Amino acid sequence: MEKKNLAQYQEYVDNKFTKRIVFKEEENVIFVLNFAPGAELPTHKHPGANVYILVLEGAGEVTSNGQPSAVAKGDVLHITGDEDFSYRGGESNSSLYVVLTKTPNENYAKNV
Repeated sequence: MEKKNLAQYQEYVDNKFTKRIVFKEEENVIFVLNFAPGAELPTHKHPGANVYILVLEGAGEVTSNGQPSAVAKGDVLHITGDEDFSYRGGESNSSLYVVLTKTPNENYAKNV
């Protein structure tokens, strides 16, 4: 077992976002994205992966495939690899806990 405290990964920089990796192994990565007020994560996608996001702190707006949605502490999102998405922080610091997993291939799915 490996135990970590997420508070040590919450680091804010004026007008920017930071990415702090918590765990990384094989096809999975878990990290925390931290946003100073108004900081943005540009529109992008993760082909062949699933993205799971927990809003740890604060609030902001996620845009997925052109559709904006307000999010706040405690909200959980699932974004598939073919979706374009972005995030813009709100008026205070915000943090997102992100789990990025490679989508299992067809052969894997048959064996589960």
